[in-house]
Amino acid sequence: MRQLEFYFDCSSPWTYLAFERALTLFEPNTVELVWKPILVGGVFNAVNPGVYDTRANPVPAKLSYASKDLQDWAQMVGLTIGQPEVFPVNSVKAMRGAFYALEHGVFVEYARAVFKRYWSDLADISEDEELYTIVSTLALEPEGFFAAITSQAYKDRLRETTDELIRRGGFGSPTFYLDSNDMYFGNDRLDLIKAQIDQNQGNLSQQ
Repeated sequence: MRQLEFYFDCSSPWTYLAFERALTLFEPNTVELVWKPILVGGVFNAVNPGVYDTRANPVPAKLSYASKDLQDWAQMVGLTIGQPEVFPVNSVKAMRGAFYALEHGVFVEYARAVFKRYWSDLADISEDEELYTIVSTLALEPEGFFAAITSQAYKDRLRETTDELIRRGGFGSPTFYLDSNDMYFGNDRLDLIKAQIDQNQGNLSQQ
């Protein structure tokens, strides 16, 4: 079985697209998806600070096209992606919560709810009230969830995966590693990953 590590932060619309596409592109019996929550702001601060300059001084034509491109992708995937009033958002609690959801077997449901609440409903997912609403709809106990995401252990886990991505050469979200060492960045690179996997399977079937 192939393994695809998926480093992600729910504060990225392109990561929302990649999350949903990865779940449909790869067969569970062929590719193991390993979810790695990160804080993308920490990555930017460490190795990709130019992101902030681009946001502060965008090229108008490029910004206009990027908006169109995002909506084209959203329409193709079947998602509603708007422009949240709070952007960028402080996603640290939501991303710590992803570890809790992983441990309790509801990761996909949790991540999908966080993505939707921010990018479709345009809510501020940095607020405890919003996270409480999300958690309450899942098979999670809110008191346990909030106790976990404010604990030092969960703070350390998010910091560790963020630092891990930086050490491995990552610079944003989503970042993928196929079979530990083959790095890809961006939603559109999922097609390259799929082609790589399919080609390898084809070669094996001919042997």
